Amino acid sequence: MDIRGWDERYRSEGVKHPAPTPLLAEVARKLKPGRALDLACGTGRNAVWLAEHGWTVTAVDGSPAAIEILQKLCPEVDAHVADLEKHEFPIETASWDLIVLAYYLQRDLFEPVKLGVKPGGVALVIVHLVEPGHEQSRFSVQPGELARYFEGWEILHSYEGKPKDPAHKRAVAEIVARKP
Repeated sequence: MDIRGWDERYRSEGVKHPAPTPLLAEVARKLKPGRALDLACGTGRNAVWLAEHGWTVTAVDGSPAAIEILQKLCPEVDAHVADLEKHEFPIETASWDLIVLAYYLQRDLFEPVKLGVKPGGVALVIVHLVEPGHEQSRFSVQPGELARYFEGWEILHSYEGKPKDPAHKRAVAEIVARKP
């Protein structure tokens, strides 16, 4: 879906305050709040939760409608409209205690994400997994692919299979990794 499609979807759904991704809430509760970056944040289900739990949050999405909704929900979040595919938002090196990339796959973002996490910081990534009988697409990873991007990091959580997030139905690959 392109940006206009996302804008239409967000505008039709209106302002909601959905629960965060379950994995994010589980992981972030165990971390000391610091600086968090939520990439492809949508209307901010994760960014809002992090801000409410003491994190200083920067959130980025390509949809102006999504960012408008996020700013209504939680003005404390430093929210930006930027096209991630064009790398319009520079990810500062070693600046983030937590970087979240939930349900958005752009393989060329993994390196900037890894560089952006501070030593000892955490990357949390959830993407769709190719399901048996389906063809590979640019929107899904092969089994084991996500873990390879974080080789050399301490893997705190790795999972492939049915999503535990009730908002999603397709198979997922999840990783939570701590930068050495």
